[in-house]
Amino acid sequence: MAVTGFLPAEAVRRVREHSQRPEGRPGPDVVGLHLGEPSYQTPEFVLTAMDEALRAGYTHYAHPQGDPELKRALAERLNKLNRAGSFAPDDIVITSGGSAALGAALLAVVRGGDRVVVPEPTYSLYADIVRLAGGTPVPVRCRPDLGLDLEAIDAAAPGARLVALCNPVNPTGAVFDAPELTELARIARRHDLLVLADEAYDQISYTPRFASTLDVPELADRLIYCQTFSKSYAMTGWRLGYVAAPTEISKAVAVVHRTFNSSVNAAVQRAGLAALADDNRWPAARLADYRRRRDLVVRRLAGVPGVSLAEPQGTFYAFVRYAAPVPAHEVVALALRRKVGLRAGTEFGEPGQGHVRLSFSVPDAELEDGLSRLRRLFADLDDGLRRP
Repeated sequence: MAVTGFLPAEAVRRVREHSQRPEGRPGPDVVGLHLGEPSYQTPEFVLTAMDEALRAGYTHYAHPQGDPELKRALAERLNKLNRAGSFAPDDIVITSGGSAALGAALLAVVRGGDRVVVPEPTYSLYADIVRLAGGTPVPVRCRPDLGLDLEAIDAAAPGARLVALCNPVNPTGAVFDAPELTELARIARRHDLLVLADEAYDQISYTPRFASTLDVPELADRLIYCQTFSKSYAMTGWRLGYVAAPTEISKAVAVVHRTFNSSVNAAVQRAGLAALADDNRWPAARLADYRRRRDLVVRRLAGVPGVSLAEPQGTFYAFVRYAAPVPAHEVVALALRRKVGLRAGTEFGEPGQGHVRLSFSVPDAELEDGLSRLRRLFADLDDGLRRP
């Protein structure tokens, strides 16, 4: 039904003008290498906890800031990892998924006109929320090896409010190391920047030891740590995440979240408590599968004319570069005709032109099928490039 003369809010216009996030999904017959979620079923012990919680009466409104027991367990977990300081339960806000954590955090601290430094390529939701808040994303290209360009961040930092960091990085699979994060902290302190760290893929890292922003003491009073149960415990549809931050910041985050979302599903929070009690054993068991699938992607795309790929050090994504002079969104459309779903590299920032993102979180047979189709697609693109 059309509404004559309707004009959306200015914030909506700003997001629509810039965002390349897809609004729908390809059909069910498409090999789903576009999906940013694990193919695994949520672990049985989490399902059991959910059932038990429902039967125990967790069917009413929960505390607006989150289940107190879950917050205590999260504070205890984070403080085991946190060399920078300590979190109290009241420093934690339970949110309706990781996206709500990012939204509440950014809307709580970004004011109209604020500049937010965004190392790219990266998850595009940061820029969309910053624009929604009336701020201005300031993209800074990562180095060719996909590490942080710290000099460029330093140059962009004067007068900025915040830097938004994804680590491990969606879409590139890069993992920033401890020296990079320490220097980033020094830049943040020098320019009085807050640091939002989205570490949704921290349990999917192929490095010997994942370096978290929680490990950096210099970030203690300026870190806004955003996390989710979605990727680690195959709980994307459960919508359970959280923000941990210094007390005054977490209070502001809580105001935004309760205004937009009210309280999080009570029984889901009890299921999250069961996931925490697992102490990351279930995600650790999945890591070998992801590593094997990553190696399959690297191996199957090696030697394809015009294609190059930096081996992902984390996440379940590969950021594939191709040489053909075809816009990324057109390559996604060509892949879809061959029944393969991809994401355009430009969705993750201007440096993503000439790239597509594929997910290797799908089952092995589906991944093999999709890669075979993509090999043929990239070969055809390269053949077109070489024709006179």
